[in-house]
Amino acid sequence: MAKQPEALATFAASAKNAGKKPKDIGLEATPQTTPIRTDPKRKDEAARKVLREGVFHKDQGADEAIDALPDRTRTQKS
Repeated sequence: MAKQPEALATFAASAKNAGKKPKDIGLEATPQTTPIRTDPKRKDEAARKVLREGVFHKDQGADEAIDALPDRTRTQKS
């Protein structure tokens, strides 16, 4: 079964294309839109820190945890 394109990759491409999904992004992932492998524990930890900052209104290290996760929008060339 083919993988679907990563949603954030599709959103980023749409944002760069006047808000419309580019015609070359279909229903199957390409090397540019395939999901990025990430350790779920790292994603859970980042999410937990974001939520804790929202509740306690104190720095819990969310920015650093988020920055440590892979992000296609920061690394992909236009």
